[in-house]
Amino acid sequence: MCSKKPGSISSILGSITMGSITQSTLPSDFVWGFATAAYQIEGGANEDGRGPSIWDTFCKLPGKIAGGGSGEIACDSYHRTHEDIALLKTCGAQAYRFSISWSRIIPLGGRNDPINEKGLQFYLKFIDDLHAAGITPMVTLFHWDLPDELNKRYGGFLNKEEFVADFARYARVVFDAFGSKVKHWITFNEPWCSSVLGYNTGSFAPGHTSDRTKSPVGDGSTEPWIVGHSLLVAHGAAVKIYRDEFKDQNGGEIGITLNGDWADPWDPENPADVEACDRKIEFAISWFADPIYLGKYPDSMIKQLGNRLPAWTAEDIALVKGSNDFYGMNHYCANYIRAKTGEPELDDIAGNLELLLEDKNGKSVGPITQSPWLRPCAIGFRKLLKWLSDRYGYPKIYVTENGTSVLGENDMPLDELLEDEFRVQYFRDYIGAMADAYTLDGVNVRAYMAWSLMDNFEWAEGYETRFGVTYVDYDHDQKRIPKKSAKSIGQIFDRYIEKS
Repeated sequence: MCSKKPGSISSILGSITMGSITQSTLPSDFVWGFATAAYQIEGGANEDGRGPSIWDTFCKLPGKIAGGGSGEIACDSYHRTHEDIALLKTCGAQAYRFSISWSRIIPLGGRNDPINEKGLQFYLKFIDDLHAAGITPMVTLFHWDLPDELNKRYGGFLNKEEFVADFARYARVVFDAFGSKVKHWITFNEPWCSSVLGYNTGSFAPGHTSDRTKSPVGDGSTEPWIVGHSLLVAHGAAVKIYRDEFKDQNGGEIGITLNGDWADPWDPENPADVEACDRKIEFAISWFADPIYLGKYPDSMIKQLGNRLPAWTAEDIALVKGSNDFYGMNHYCANYIRAKTGEPELDDIAGNLELLLEDKNGKSVGPITQSPWLRPCAIGFRKLLKWLSDRYGYPKIYVTENGTSVLGENDMPLDELLEDEFRVQYFRDYIGAMADAYTLDGVNVRAYMAWSLMDNFEWAEGYETRFGVTYVDYDHDQKRIPKKSAKSIGQIFDRYIEKS
């Protein structure tokens, strides 16, 4: 028999169906806006004292990035912050989530390395300009772009003691410089991606993997778990600094952003597939959320990984447990999950299961997009909001990324590309599902940042995949043109947010 315990797939299957769009609302103080990341939009990679990050180095390796691109120029936002703010105002955005380039602030990254005042001043002016435009900044300290020197110096995330000390100093420098100008802080964006894609598959910087055809270094059976542990402890250390030294005087809040997709069983009549769905979410999300909210790693991970999963010291778990003022949620899509039989492979990072795009009857998760991994499934968004709320005691949730690519968008004529009705419908469906979660399921969701304000450098996919509500013409001076979705998202929210 399948367990019906709260916070499990079995407790949610069949209990949630699409609600009536007219009856659901979002609270009057709900905040919405857009999100970006420094390496994906800024450019200015070699200007004003910025040091290289691991992504600058990774992009120079042949074959790692589609089309051979990099973030050296990207959207040139380093020189166009005024244009970005104008876009936000045009869209009616209330908030903007962006990240800080660590190597723009401390070019070499270390706790004894010099601070780059020009880097600090760039972000300070940008934050002041956002406030002048009536837009609330939501700042991410780390969105994957580790200063390259720290990777060379001691192995970056693989050295917990050194990395935590260096990140703590960087966080303190930024907290001190920005003061009460920023009241919403995110420590790390998607530590799962840094850990798994950077140290198991090797598809993200720094490219470690056990596959020697892809990299001469890496052990995908051990390194991801070491990296994830380091990131959690560094998160806890930064939160303690903020709470002890800055929170009272600045009145802000701090949390971490975790990514994860919904999981439906490939065969809902098969208890093994149902149980594998919980395991999939635990390996993706609870890996990081359980230590923060429950003070331990998930039992499913402990069972499979044994001593490859780092043990918690009393000091480290004291830093991490209770270290979220809000839950940052990045979410895009869903998968069907089929349990594997037999022992898990040594490099397995998912929980001994298959991620599929069709169920046993051939039903697709959702329509095809430009991203092979992304099939829209709005009801899955609502279900995951409920799953997380049940497991973690209904925390305040900020949706810090949600959006979609569009199949073939990069190859469309401009007039067709700008009429991105597929993306508009995605936002209608997902925002509606979020309103249902708030109204019908009691989920405490309070903010939403759409990904992304503009087309940008999409990591290993280069510039071939577009996620923006604004078209960026990379061949003609990074010209920005709003798409239909840029003009529609505010209208969607206007229908749901209660009038105070």
